[in-house]
Amino acid sequence: MTLDRRHFITAGAALALSPLLPRGARAAFSPTPSDWRRFEVTTRVEIPAGGKPVQAWVPVPSVNEAGWMQAEAPSFSGNADTAELVTDAESGAQFIHAVWSGGQESAELEVAAQVSTRDRAVDLGAPGQGATLSEADRALYTAPTRLIPTDGIVKATADMITQEMETDLEKARAIYEWVVESTERNPETRGCGIGDVASMLEMGDLTGKCADLNALYVGLARAAGLPARDVYGLRVAPSAFGYKSLGAGSSDVSKAQHCRAEVFLSDYGWVAVDPADVRKVMLEEPPKNLALDDPKVRAVRAALFGAWEGNWIGFNFAHDVALPGSARDEVGFLMYPQAEIDGVEQDELDPGSFAYSITATELDA
Repeated sequence: MTLDRRHFITAGAALALSPLLPRGARAAFSPTPSDWRRFEVTTRVEIPAGGKPVQAWVPVPSVNEAGWMQAEAPSFSGNADTAELVTDAESGAQFIHAVWSGGQESAELEVAAQVSTRDRAVDLGAPGQGATLSEADRALYTAPTRLIPTDGIVKATADMITQEMETDLEKARAIYEWVVESTERNPETRGCGIGDVASMLEMGDLTGKCADLNALYVGLARAAGLPARDVYGLRVAPSAFGYKSLGAGSSDVSKAQHCRAEVFLSDYGWVAVDPADVRKVMLEEPPKNLALDDPKVRAVRAALFGAWEGNWIGFNFAHDVALPGSARDEVGFLMYPQAEIDGVEQDELDPGSFAYSITATELDA
């Protein structure tokens, strides 16, 4: 990858133009905090065990943010020998860990969780509204992870993007515009991608899906000294703004996982960021392959730095999660159910062969 100023200049021009979007384009996608919505998300696991020992780890919503999401304690049932709610000590991520010691022909587990969510948005023209961040959280959300280093080419790229920026807001927005300008959504990427940020930059292949593109944002922000985090979750309802690509198409959300991002700015608190969804709109909204200057794209591009829609729930912010009882390495992130049959990993990206399904139902708020 060549670290020149071309991308930065292009991103800067887009930044300068974004306040000048047509009024109609802004109205086309404008999440605004209003009424809360309540959803029940149910994960059903039915693994053909054939008498072999089985383990499963099912993520549950564990994000609780006063302004946009409140998760309730999950319930779970099935024929496991043991099952318990586990909280990851470092990240706070929660999941159900179930163990079948052997003898069952089918390992069955049902996990239900209720979540309240709503649109979120921050007024970037009104600084001074944010909360403080503890030193422990600042250290956690600026630290490197196994797939998101903050030195080497990641640091060099972040420095290139932000070299003329003075404030945290300017740096955070410049990185957002650079990611939007420089990346592409790759429909061939399995699942949501893996988020190997350094490899993406070293190979000059800035393509992928949300766990790649939004992890790139997080890595660059952290390398620039800005606390940032991925938020791993699930789309649970259609978009209220008519974007089919930005919502769940049915109550079957087994393949509706979506990773978002946040950056912490001292004058604003945690700010919603989702450059990956801008690229998703470009690729998937009719008539497909939309240009950056298309009104549909410009509307979401303006909104998704500072806002997102509440038709989505967050599971956790976790990276490098150790699954208790598993002999494998830590998982890079926990957004899909995980399982092993007799110690053999199952393909979490293929619900059919893995034998799990996830449904979402909207309840009365």
